[in-house]
Amino acid sequence: MKGFLFYFFVICSLHCAAQEECILGIGGQDDEVIEEVFQLNEDQKEKMKNWGAELKIRNEILKDQAGYLLKKSEQSSPEDLIVMSYKYKDILDSMKQNVRMLDKRLLSIFNDKQYNFYLELCNQLSLLPIYVDRSVDEK
Repeated sequence: MKGFLFYFFVICSLHCAAQEECILGIGGQDDEVIEEVFQLNEDQKEKMKNWGAELKIRNEILKDQAGYLLKKSEQSSPEDLIVMSYKYKDILDSMKQNVRMLDKRLLSIFNDKQYNFYLELCNQLSLLPIYVDRSVDEK
């Protein structure tokens, strides 16, 4: 288990380096590590896989929008580039929100042991865990 803990710290530090919130980052290259660290059951693995696919679709649309915005702004004035930078930041923020939303979905189907382990890891990393109302059974 200590090996998993090390890998989780590495992954989480990559996902969380520039933010205060403890993000798992489902839908990325670390899904297998998330499965192993939190010992997900088959139902949880299937849901995480589906949500990862949803994340890809959501963020692909945003990537296309960002690409169009950059291409459209190639010959823009400095003033237009400033406006474009705010639009680009909004797109990046939407991508981050998508990741957070889907992480929250996964956390909502964690059992108490898995969620408490997540809280413990986040606390050890001095990151704010994503709050999930444990009084509501969303399974």
